[in-house]
Amino acid sequence: MNAFGHLPYVVGLTGGVGSGKSTAASMFAAHGAFVVDVDDLSRRLSAPGGAALNAIATAFPSAMRNHEIDRATLRELVFTSPSERKKLEAILHPMIRDGAHRAMKSEAAQLAPYILLVVPLLFESDAYSNLIECAIVVDVPVETQISRVSATRGVEPHVTRGIIAAQMSREERLKRAQFVLRNDADKSGLQSQVDRLHLVLRANGTTERLNETQASAVV
Repeated sequence: MNAFGHLPYVVGLTGGVGSGKSTAASMFAAHGAFVVDVDDLSRRLSAPGGAALNAIATAFPSAMRNHEIDRATLRELVFTSPSERKKLEAILHPMIRDGAHRAMKSEAAQLAPYILLVVPLLFESDAYSNLIECAIVVDVPVETQISRVSATRGVEPHVTRGIIAAQMSREERLKRAQFVLRNDADKSGLQSQVDRLHLVLRANGTTERLNETQASAVV
């Protein structure tokens, strides 16, 4: 049973920047998993009209352009300065946690075979790691991370290396994972791994529900 008590089976999904977490999450969602992605929550909070926008604008005025966040500038600021990163985290993290908790308690989450909680810093944060029953790591070599982020997001390699340095090492993530998805080949290879793992997670979620039902009946 996770920290919320009676919830669907909660699975954590993590991985380094550029590893393909969002791609894997979308594949699990297609199988019926209820996905809570903290990066998506963060983007919505900091978008125009988002609840965090004014606080971010006040804390990082140089990263604002026409009342919107210049994300490339903000990324450069926070991943080259630990103090600036902590300042941004102090604004965003409480709001993100609240949003994640609300989503996990929603009716749609209750009806899903399991919840997939997608968190880049899953193992670094007790606020999330204490909620999960097991963890999946989407894994790629560091050089692949750097080349992918540069190609898909136009981020300079030194900034990507700063992001990687701010996250748990690849080796440590792999030690803590119950399941690993290798994502250094083509998309079909990742899809086949997700298809197989979904069957395991669905079965685990069904068993969890049965156990909780039986325990409730005894009480």
